[in-house]
Amino acid sequence: MNRRLHRNSVVLIHGIFDTHRVFDDMASYLRSHGWQVHSLDLIPNNGDKGLDKLAEQVANYIALSFTPTETLDLVGFSMGGVVSRYYVQRLGGIKRIQRLVNISAPNHGTAIAYFPQNISGKQMRPRSQFLRDLNRDVAMLEKINYTYIWTPFDLMIVPPTSSKMPVGEEVILPVGLHPWMLTDSRCIESVAAALSQPLVGKGKIGSSIHSECNC
Repeated sequence: MNRRLHRNSVVLIHGIFDTHRVFDDMASYLRSHGWQVHSLDLIPNNGDKGLDKLAEQVANYIALSFTPTETLDLVGFSMGGVVSRYYVQRLGGIKRIQRLVNISAPNHGTAIAYFPQNISGKQMRPRSQFLRDLNRDVAMLEKINYTYIWTPFDLMIVPPTSSKMPVGEEVILPVGLHPWMLTDSRCIESVAAALSQPLVGKGKIGSSIHSECNC
């Protein structure tokens, strides 16, 4: 990896019931390879506040932590993947985020979200109005480097293919469990690779797809 390459600061966005500590292994790896890594705790983390409101916390954190002209990269895990997308697509993040990486995000919902009866749970259900609205202008993500990483063995994103997107670069990894995505060396290295990609501007829908799983 070329350490002389300019690296944007990276902001990590955790999932439901998590805190920023779930990124400890990934953050340590990225820092050792030259990135400035930042993270925040979404409050509350149990789904009692809407994903749009959590995205406002991300927007506020970025506004307070960085200069207005500084470009950034964003990594979102699980629920945090949808929160990060909302920030980029709805709250002006598209103007300053250059690379967005989603890890095991319920981009089209998850059946597990039928169990929580709170607002975020309802927003993350398959075919929810929230996700339909967000996915309507998904082509906006072609303006940045967008990568989505998922595992076909995910028991939290049901079905696992809900993480798939019609834009960006796809990475499929044979990781056994949802939370292991943040500690698996292949996933961490894939995130670093995505954050190292030269900026290419707009691409073709569904382009640059690659897989590391023969399932």
